[in-house]
Amino acid sequence: MSVRVRVARLRALLLTLVAFLVVTGTAAGCGPGDDRPRIVVTTNILGDITREIVGGEAEVSVLMKPNADPHSFGLSAVQAAELENADLVVHNGLGLEENVTRHVEAARESGVATFAAGEAADPLTFHADEEGGPGDGAGAPDPHFWTDPDRVRKAAGLIADRIVEHVDGVDEKAVRDNAERYDGQLAALSAWMEKSFAAIPEGSRALVTNHHVFGYLAERFGFRVIGAVIPSGTTLASPSSSDLRSLTRAMEKADVRTVFADSSQPTRLADVLRRETGGDVNVVPLYSESLTEKGGGAGTYLEMMRANTSAMTEGLTDD
Repeated sequence: MSVRVRVARLRALLLTLVAFLVVTGTAAGCGPGDDRPRIVVTTNILGDITREIVGGEAEVSVLMKPNADPHSFGLSAVQAAELENADLVVHNGLGLEENVTRHVEAARESGVATFAAGEAADPLTFHADEEGGPGDGAGAPDPHFWTDPDRVRKAAGLIADRIVEHVDGVDEKAVRDNAERYDGQLAALSAWMEKSFAAIPEGSRALVTNHHVFGYLAERFGFRVIGAVIPSGTTLASPSSSDLRSLTRAMEKADVRTVFADSSQPTRLADVLRRETGGDVNVVPLYSESLTEKGGGAGTYLEMMRANTSAMTEGLTDD
């Protein structure tokens, strides 16, 4: 038997085993409610938003665990198979889920309805740092639309539309009522954030972060983006010595001494910047790209945005 034939047979055996595990796993959990339609969501932020809209009308499975990085999390074989058996897949798009995109595309090619929320939320593009030099990926679409609650309102309404259109068996009125209730909560969040940020002096509304993630918030609430420790829209990039020097000069020029670091990532890079600037830098953790587990400070999207707003307001008024 040739090597090629043996490899082909082994691959077929593995695929059969994966399918068997998925089928038997589903059968083992059979019971009341297990025949409900299934929606699979890639990131936990979108997962929380989708669950608010779905309520009890469908099963919502979220692939990304709490405190994970959307740029680097991957899927198991069973999770990849789950995507292709969904009634609807909700994902961010715009290059955010870097290790999951091919699986979403495979599901779409197999006939599964998919919805890229970021692509439908009037996406911005990354631009050169205001004072710190050009950022990596300038001109590419920015996937971090959720930092603007008004764009989330638009995305949530469209998610409701896709659920009604593609997920058989849901009660349309229940979905619409859930979406309307959640839209009111998002509107209240947006108004509260605007009122909170009004306490920050105009000259202090300058942001330096671990990587470029708050462009939408900056546009919506009138902040300047001075730069980022990692001059990129992804956490998978790394800063060079020249990047750090450029950012240090930009911070000194703008008289900025506060760096907002992603709470789900080590603050090593921000600590390096602290050393570069002589130690007088205030590093404030934010929940930027992932929810926490329940009770962890950012268990829901609404909780995350309120926690970030409070931390940013305190950090910049004390700067």
